[in-house]
Amino acid sequence: MPDNQRHLFDIPEDVAYFNCATTSPLPNAGAQAAAAALQAKAHPWTITPADFFAVLERIRPLAGEVFGVDGERIALVPAASYGLAIAARNLPLAPGGCVLVLEDQFPSNVYCWRKKVRAVGGEVLTVARPADDDWTTAVLETLNGPAGERVGIVALPPCHWTDGTVVDLVRIGASCRDRGLPLVVDATQALGAMPLDLAALDADFVISASHKWCFGAYGMGFCIVHPRWLAGEPLEENWLNRKGSDDFSGLTRYADAYRGGARTFDTGGVSAFFQLPVVEEGLRLLKAWGVATVAAHNAAMLQTILDTATALGFSAPPPAARAPHMTGLRSRQVPQGLAKALAARKVYVSVRGTSIRIAPHLYNTPADVARLLTALEESLAEA
Repeated sequence: MPDNQRHLFDIPEDVAYFNCATTSPLPNAGAQAAAAALQAKAHPWTITPADFFAVLERIRPLAGEVFGVDGERIALVPAASYGLAIAARNLPLAPGGCVLVLEDQFPSNVYCWRKKVRAVGGEVLTVARPADDDWTTAVLETLNGPAGERVGIVALPPCHWTDGTVVDLVRIGASCRDRGLPLVVDATQALGAMPLDLAALDADFVISASHKWCFGAYGMGFCIVHPRWLAGEPLEENWLNRKGSDDFSGLTRYADAYRGGARTFDTGGVSAFFQLPVVEEGLRLLKAWGVATVAAHNAAMLQTILDTATALGFSAPPPAARAPHMTGLRSRQVPQGLAKALAARKVYVSVRGTSIRIAPHLYNTPADVARLLTALEESLAEA
């Protein structure tokens, strides 16, 4: 496991940031890359046609290496909602069909399906939160039950965004394949933070923002497209994803063919001169660390936190139900204003429902953990 990586970030020593699940701090290398990109825009005469594609085409294989998938299957999209909309546009849904989701699933992985089912007279079928935190069994029981006969698309995360409770998508994916059901995965809270066997998962679409666990930029993310959908329909018809678009002198020789692979689904303006260099640097960090190392570090730190937090009256999902990189400290009633009280002590977390979501990373130190636990105890005493 690498030594603490705080030196790679601009985080003051008296700040304890446990909120990577909302957005990561920008690595110093990413900040430097963004500054260089801004300087290039200040001097646009230095930008060449090749620059519209150079970083973009370095990112695809790099992301593929980090995520364990062919980079040619990766489209660059501005948000998870964009990638999910691509999936919703391309996946068929029979009249009266349902899309299966989790209770309190992140909105981006719900809204597109609400629109989809309205068009066919179907409904979004919600799996209720299980008392034992075993989402996997709850999903499989739904698929195997009477309601499962109406399911036409399964749209799930690898872990729940509010508290990190896990969903075994390999098992669920196998069940989907047995039924001929497409599987769509919003991996925003997992990609780069916990090992995902995308080959075994065999999902139709895997989508993620980059600005959380991938240390990228807000406004850029990934859409990993199964080969069976690479000939699908993009959300927009932009010039950058067309064959021959790298020849700026011939852009009015309009081409119907796309550039190949998942580039068909790239967002307009995909060259994104300010965001892409940040995304590239974030991926380089993940490659150097290794996703398994990140997960192991975060799991160990979370366990240290949980060992003390339980003495303060908090509970957490059982170990088998917990993602390695984030969890929810649960209380019957989280005091109103707790997040603000912690922030006043320079401790940063998120409150989601009745859980305090703790999301550490390699930049966190034992001193951060001590600050968090002390701040929790003091804030609860004042509530």
